[in-house]
Amino acid sequence: MKITYLCMRNNYKASMTYISIDTNKKEALLFLEYVKTLSFVTIYQKPNRVTRAALGESKKGKTKKHKSSKELISSLNK
Repeated sequence: MKITYLCMRNNYKASMTYISIDTNKKEALLFLEYVKTLSFVTIYQKPNRVTRAALGESKKGKTKKHKSSKELISSLNK
């Protein structure tokens, strides 16, 4: 899976740099964890298309209500 992160903003130019990280690679995950520790880097993770669609549906009230966690799990297993 590749995730795109906004990792840098140049205050002197109207530009931003984006990087795409293959999260299936151990080295990439280690790099990402390192970058997160840097005080001069801010990372904003964008939700993917499926997540954005689900958030939109929930905002429109298109959600399912369940009385219990067992009922929820049962509906997911159908």
